[in-house]
Amino acid sequence: MTYRVCNTAESDIGMRYYLTDVDGIGGRLKAEPEDFVVREISDRPEPCDDGKYVIVDVTSRNWETNRLMRLLSRSLRISRECVGIAGTKDKRAITTQLMSFKCSIGDLDNVDFKDVSFKDPYRARRGISIGDLFGNEFEIRVTESESSKEETQGVLDVVTSEIGRIGGFPNYFGVQRFGTIRPVTHKVGEAIVRGDIEGAVMTYLSALSDFEDDATKEARVSMLNPSNWPDVISSIPDSLAFEKMMMDHLIANPDDWAGAITKLPGNLQMMFTHAYQSYLFNMMLSERMSRGLPLNMPVAGDEVIPLDSNGIPLHESPVEVTERNIDLVSRQVKMRKAYVAFPLYGSESRVAKGEIGEIQSKVLESEGIANKDFIVPGIPKCNSKGNMRELICPVSNLGHEVEEGGCRLSFSLPKGNYATCLLREVMKSEMNRY
Repeated sequence: MTYRVCNTAESDIGMRYYLTDVDGIGGRLKAEPEDFVVREISDRPEPCDDGKYVIVDVTSRNWETNRLMRLLSRSLRISRECVGIAGTKDKRAITTQLMSFKCSIGDLDNVDFKDVSFKDPYRARRGISIGDLFGNEFEIRVTESESSKEETQGVLDVVTSEIGRIGGFPNYFGVQRFGTIRPVTHKVGEAIVRGDIEGAVMTYLSALSDFEDDATKEARVSMLNPSNWPDVISSIPDSLAFEKMMMDHLIANPDDWAGAITKLPGNLQMMFTHAYQSYLFNMMLSERMSRGLPLNMPVAGDEVIPLDSNGIPLHESPVEVTERNIDLVSRQVKMRKAYVAFPLYGSESRVAKGEIGEIQSKVLESEGIANKDFIVPGIPKCNSKGNMRELICPVSNLGHEVEEGGCRLSFSLPKGNYATCLLREVMKSEMNRY
């Protein structure tokens, strides 16, 4: 099979192919937060009247998840670690997600943030942790397309047909994983993995992006020289709160670069390494597609991930595909009881055999990366043993409606997958339009 080449900046984060060979409708997402509505499909803890956690649905508009958590913890006078989420969400969106707080239900009455609301609080014995969800429901509007309604309908017909044929779309990590406005998260992670902790900090602080506003660019330029930090830190915009936290630490503790990273929220520390693993995965997936190999059927050397009774992938139980079992495994995949998967490469990952191993090794060797690099001294949250990820993402309840200048789509995805990777098949826009 021949896949369409991607010629936009998405190729720089490893997203080098499309599933569908049809021109996109262009346009953009998130012209307004209301254009991107996300609701978690939650894995709710059992209610318990004497539980020490408050579980509540939190709806927010245009809030970055880490900033919201930080300000909520401050308002509730609890540690940032006493705020739990199942997953981070897009900033420019309206999102509803389950959160947990180590406080009383009545304390929530004292929180009054613009465009943040609470619904149906109750008590439970356990809080919410990353991964405590089944998936997400999306209602998304594409605007500013120059395609006619007829052209848009034609593109939607092709995309939905092809997704239906193979059972999903290429399961790339989307632009949000790396930073839509400033895609550097994986570069920070790469520096950490390579042991260049100073380089990681300086990349996070001062790497420039054409898509940031002038005030932010000016602030990042001022952060280029650490000797200037005591003089400029008070002028850094509040929107760069994490950058200021790192600078504060380094002003007081010069050259403690690892300590500066550990000052950040734990989930953000983990995100750096995970983003680099995501880049490696994207590159491996693209290399497979460059060879015309199927995404929805295994070849010898592949590993497949079975699903449990709830349809959740059992990443800890991969099955190696051999010439002896390929017919049996292929039947399971065809019935969508299992999915072909590639590694999210880490300290305990292994390279496959045969052509699949050649694909994985080509990427790892070009990056000069080995298992041991994912054990990071002094920053334990940046360690990663690795995991597996399916090559295609299944879609449920996919619907669409054509509008003048764009369209609306509604669908559900399993957890850990990116709606923009479906939308890119429809739009084929420049990366900053997502």
